[in-house]
Amino acid sequence: MTTLVFGHKSPDTDSTGSPLIWAWYLSEIKGVAAEAVLLGEPNTEAAFVLERWNLEKPRIIETVEPGQPVVIVDTNNPAELPATINDADIQGIIDHHKLVGGLETKGPIEIRIEPLACTATLMHKMIGDDLKNAPDNIKGAMLSCILSDTLEFRSPTTTSEDRSVAEALAAELGVDISAYAAEMFAAKSDVSSFSEAELLRMDSKTYEVGGKSFRVSVLETTSPATVLARKESLMEAMPVVATEDGADQVLLFVIDILNEEATLLVPNDLVRTVAEKSFATVAGDGDLVVLPGIVSRKKQIIPNLSL
Repeated sequence: MTTLVFGHKSPDTDSTGSPLIWAWYLSEIKGVAAEAVLLGEPNTEAAFVLERWNLEKPRIIETVEPGQPVVIVDTNNPAELPATINDADIQGIIDHHKLVGGLETKGPIEIRIEPLACTATLMHKMIGDDLKNAPDNIKGAMLSCILSDTLEFRSPTTTSEDRSVAEALAAELGVDISAYAAEMFAAKSDVSSFSEAELLRMDSKTYEVGGKSFRVSVLETTSPATVLARKESLMEAMPVVATEDGADQVLLFVIDILNEEATLLVPNDLVRTVAEKSFATVAGDGDLVVLPGIVSRKKQIIPNLSL
C-alpha cells in the first residue's frame, strides 16, 4: 500500500514542500511507494513555490482510512491532523515543533524532532549524500521551505544549520536568496482573493491558555497595511470563526516581515488582557497593539501567551 506523506492542516510552504521532499526520498531512494498529499489548499506562497519549481500540487485529502501507512511531517499535533489519524498506521514523524502528545502508533517507529527552524532542514540532514540524486525541483522546494520558515533568516527560530543548508542549496541552484525570498513574500502578501474567515484560518493553530481555547492566527506579509485596512471586517468575523471552530477567541497577529514586528488585533477586553499579560504592553483603548521584534508564533507568541 502506498504510504501517504503529509503535514498539518492549512498547509504553508513547509507543510507543502516537505511532504514532496520526503515522498521523493521514500520512493526514489528507499524503494517505498509514497505519495505526498495535503490537508487543505496550500497558501499563496506555497502555490507560488509549486509553480516556480514546476512541482505538481499534491492531491488534497480530508481523512485517512484505518491501516493506511502514513508519515507525518511538520507537526506532531493531533489537532492539526485528520480526526482518524490514530486509526492509520503511522510509520514515522519528522518535525521541528514541541512534542504535544496524543498520537498512537501500531508499533515502534522512527520519530525525529529537532530544534531547527524548518522540517526541510532536518530532512536535508536525514537524506544526507542521497540528496545528490534529487532533481532541482526537490532541492528548490527544500530551499523555499527554509526561507519561508526562517523569514529569510529574520526569525529567532533560525539556526546556523538552517542558514548554511539554504545558502548551499541556493548556490547549487544558482538562486539569489534575497531576490527569491522577495518573490516568495510578495506571493504570500497577496491575500486580496481571500475572505475574512479564510484569512483567519490560513495559518492558524489552536492552543489552550488559562482554560480558554484560542485559535492563534498569523499573517506574514511585506504589506501589513493591506491586511490592516480590513481590520473591522476581520474583527467582525472573529467570533463567527471561533464559534464554528470550537474556540473561545481568535487571536490574529499580522507579521510585518520587513520591519520585524507584529500587530495584534484587539476586538475585546479578553484579547486586551492577553496582550497586556503576555507581552508586557499597555493595550489601552485602541483596537491594535504593535509588538516590536515579534515574528515567530512558535518561539515568541505561543510560549508567552497568558491570561
